[in-house]
Amino acid sequence: MDRPRWSLLTKLLAIGAVALVLALTSIGLTLWVTWQIEGGAAAVNEAGRMRMQGYRIALAVERGTPAAALASQLRQPEQSLELLASGDPSRPLVVPWNAQTRAQFASVRKIWAPLRARWLGGAPVPMVDIDRFADAVDALVSDIESQLSRWTARLHMFQLAMVALSIASAVMLFYASYLIVVEPLMRLRRGLQRVEAADLGVRVAVTSRDEFGELAEGFNHMAANLEALYGDLERRVGEKTARLERERMRLAAMYEMSRQMAQAATLDELGQGFARRLRTIAHADAVAIRWSDAANQRYLLLAGDCLPRDLLEQERCLHAGACHCGQDGATAQLRVIAVGARPDDASIRCARAGYRTLVSLPVKLQQRVLGEIDLFFIEETVLTAEDHSLLEALAAHLASAMEGLRAGALEKEAAVAEERGLLAQELHDSIAQSLVFLRIQVELMRGALGRGDAAASDRVLGEIETGVRETYGDVRELLVHFRTRTNHEDIEPALRTTLQKFEHQTGLRTHLRVEGRDVALMPDVQVQVLHVIQEALSNIRKHARATQVWVAVRQAEAWRFEVRDDGCGFDAARPPDASRLHVGLRIMHERAQRIGATVTLDSDSGRGTRVMLTLPRRLAPREAPSRPARVAEAVPGH
Repeated sequence: MDRPRWSLLTKLLAIGAVALVLALTSIGLTLWVTWQIEGGAAAVNEAGRMRMQGYRIALAVERGTPAAALASQLRQPEQSLELLASGDPSRPLVVPWNAQTRAQFASVRKIWAPLRARWLGGAPVPMVDIDRFADAVDALVSDIESQLSRWTARLHMFQLAMVALSIASAVMLFYASYLIVVEPLMRLRRGLQRVEAADLGVRVAVTSRDEFGELAEGFNHMAANLEALYGDLERRVGEKTARLERERMRLAAMYEMSRQMAQAATLDELGQGFARRLRTIAHADAVAIRWSDAANQRYLLLAGDCLPRDLLEQERCLHAGACHCGQDGATAQLRVIAVGARPDDASIRCARAGYRTLVSLPVKLQQRVLGEIDLFFIEETVLTAEDHSLLEALAAHLASAMEGLRAGALEKEAAVAEERGLLAQELHDSIAQSLVFLRIQVELMRGALGRGDAAASDRVLGEIETGVRETYGDVRELLVHFRTRTNHEDIEPALRTTLQKFEHQTGLRTHLRVEGRDVALMPDVQVQVLHVIQEALSNIRKHARATQVWVAVRQAEAWRFEVRDDGCGFDAARPPDASRLHVGLRIMHERAQRIGATVTLDSDSGRGTRVMLTLPRRLAPREAPSRPARVAEAVPGH
């Protein structure tokens, strides 16, 4: 049967109640005995007064005391006898009665009654009777004192018993406190110390059903949980460490793969590097990278690593759906195929080559299938969720890199086409027209020679010579244009180079002035700006008859370039040689339109010409830190 559940408070209250009852009992007994002793002492005093009162009454009779006074004195012994008989709790006064005491008290009353009657009657009382009354009172007092001696002894016994009881109660209280409080606490403390010493198998004995028993049960439950957790901790730490190591290797692999793909210059180089690296990461025995056409009908082998020679030759081109490799684009997804289970299937070449597992992974970019990655394993292989995620991430990187190479190739092709168009435009707008002019002059020369007109022949020959000279100048100018390179951070060095070459060709003095903050232009904008300035300088060489040229650059929120000369100028409403000048202006306007800029022309006869190119704010994508405006005066070649 289960023991009754006593709480710690109940146990302490029970011990305290027992101790309190014992203490109150001993104190009550002591008080009662003390009251008896005090009452007996008062009775001794009262009895002693009766003896004195007897002698005083005898003396008063001898002296002839009046009857009234004598009667008053006789009432005092009578009152003392009544008081001894009934007692007085208020004093306290009580006679410790027993048989002997009662007999002596009766003897005192018996002797006192005839004495009182004789004294009231006025008859003399012999001294012998008075002494006999005093002896009876003395005997009563002796009996009372004997009783008091016994009560005093009892009081001493009770006091000694109280001391012993106090000592025993204290010992019992201490022992009970040790059993109920201290010993359970010590067990819990020893258990905690062993837990601190990594002894998680420790258990505390449950010896009660009070609060300490509940604490012991809680401690045992805690120790059991800690033991289970600690026993499983090493396994969890190992699993976590392995998981972190796999994550680290995955990140390192992705970083290394990204770096290698970023360095690849061609699609073949990208595919071969990716295949080698992927085989190491996936622990595969062979890897094939396939490139799909736009309709996902055919897959061409782009790269492979450790593929058998016959398999490499047989699978250079696969039709979609012909085997497990080359998935249909509409349903392409990562698949793990156990090809080793069907080694006799003629359509599965990889099974005949000894591979047992094939992992087919589509290379997608925005839901568009660009190709496929095939991983071959000699052993049966199962991919985890982390492996799936890693392979899909690497395939996405490969798709992005392939698309980047394709976009880069298209960009280069577009840049080459644009440069060829610009070159064709330059040739058409300058040299082609000069050659047309020379062809016309050759026909005029042939006609003059046929007519024998020497003057016309000389005049046409001069025109041909002038045209050849201008054509030669145009060719040299084109060479200058296409050899000029820009600076990615500042256009000023390119402007200085252009002016130096112009000065060397024409002998004209040039000046360069740069104002404002350093605001870097985009490289393609710098190229167009330089070509506009070169076209303006070409017009100065051909038409201005100037001696000096000034180029001013203002770097502000909106860039402005100004090319000014001190030449003859012209009437802006009717410019001379309009066809040739119109060609140069049209070229400048077209180049300015490509970058969203505007070209304005200001000229007057005899006062030179000024060409201004103004760029919008959006063509200055990044600004250098502000610094004080500077004005640079350059005289190239001097």
